[in-house]
Amino acid sequence: VQLQASGGGLVTAGGTLRLSCAASGLTFRAKTLGWFRQAPGKEREFVAASTRSGGTLYSDSVKGRFTVSRDNAKNTASLQMNSLKPEDTAVYYCAVSIRGILSTFRNSGAYEYWGQGTQVTVSS
Repeated sequence: VQLQASGGGLVTAGGTLRLSCAASGLTFRAKTLGWFRQAPGKEREFVAASTRSGGTLYSDSVKGRFTVSRDNAKNTASLQMNSLKPEDTAVYYCAVSIRGILSTFRNSGAYEYWGQGTQVTVSS
C-alpha cells in the first residue's frame, strides 16, 4: 500500500493551495481519509477527514477555510486550502483508516496507512 501526497509549495498569506492524495494497493471506497500536519517542533495534528459514511470533519483551526473531498472512482482525495495563514505552515500527510470509528478519526492512531507528506509553507 502506498499513499502519495502532492501539491504542497510556498504561498503568501491569504493564498490557496490544493493538496492531493493518491493511493495504490488499496481503494478509498468505504474507508475514512484523513489529513494531518506537523510543524517543526510540534506534534502531528488533525486537520480534516472525509469519513467512510460520507461526512467531513475539520479541526477548529481550519474550519471554514479548508475543504476535504474525495473521488472514490479515481481513488484520490483532495484538501483545498484557502485563506492560508503562516501558522498553516507544516508538512501535510494524508492517511487512511480502515478500522477506526467516528470518535477516533481526529486521532492519528486510528489510521493504518500514511503518505510521505508534502511541505506547505505560508509566508507572511
